Amino acid sequence: MKKNLLILGMMVCSMTMLAQTKDDASTTADKGWYVKLGGSYFIQATATEFPSVNGREPLRQVYTGGVLVSKESVTGSFGEGFRTGLTAGYRFNTRVGFEMGVNYYTSKQKTMVETIVDDVKMLDIKGQVTAFDVAPALVLFLGEHKGFEPYTKVGVIVPVHGQLDLKTNAVTSVGPLYREDVIKPEPTVGFLASLGTTYKLGKNISAFAEIEYRNFTVHGKNKEVTNYTLNGADGFALPVGHPLHLSNSEININYGSNLNSTSNNKATNSAGYDEDKAGDDLSSYISISGVGLTVGLKYSL
Repeated sequence: MKKNLLILGMMVCSMTMLAQTKDDASTTADKGWYVKLGGSYFIQATATEFPSVNGREPLRQVYTGGVLVSKESVTGSFGEGFRTGLTAGYRFNTRVGFEMGVNYYTSKQKTMVETIVDDVKMLDIKGQVTAFDVAPALVLFLGEHKGFEPYTKVGVIVPVHGQLDLKTNAVTSVGPLYREDVIKPEPTVGFLASLGTTYKLGKNISAFAEIEYRNFTVHGKNKEVTNYTLNGADGFALPVGHPLHLSNSEININYGSNLNSTSNNKATNSAGYDEDKAGDDLSSYISISGVGLTVGLKYSL
């Protein structure tokens, strides 16, 4: 909350600067459009406990000789990964501009659940986020010196498409199991703040580098099992009654903020639970907060 208030405060200050300088006739030459193309690598900024996955708590457990010898919570963030982006910007005057970024982000794959028995990995569930977002931002230019022009930027992140992919590998009594789940998110908005600089390479082209902090969380909307195999064979074809058979209520799940007696959930509506319909479960969230370095080229039109 404090971070969000700080970012909003920076935006207000930048808007005040815009109002103060919009009538400055000496800045006419600085007005105009520009485009930026860059690549980024982010590291996670904050680590939180991962949500439960397919009914399993986010734990790393180690067994030796049938005895549990180690148990720990698995924490992390999907804020670590690569991003590519294209940005269009307009400079109002010497000090203030506006940018609209379009970005594609792929997180590093993260282990969410792990069970090891006698040095053999019996269960491993990993998650990875991919996201396409737009990012409007206000830019405050701090003045040029010897070709360098530092700037700050604050704005919002609006994901327009994305998903969390879960990949499960398990060793069962009837053979190896592999499963893929896709979780679609609810709409959300995040915040960003950057500090960077450009360096002139020519009349219209510059190199740029910036450090960016981005912060947002995502709640799940629905989940679908998209791939399921047992011993390399189609797991969806397992007959009803098989211990690893998946019903439609397990393959397709809708998430919500609460469960009650009308929800299609075994725990809250055992009498009305229908395995042929999509199941209901509580929504959880993941963090996609990180600090990253972006480098690229800027072309002034």
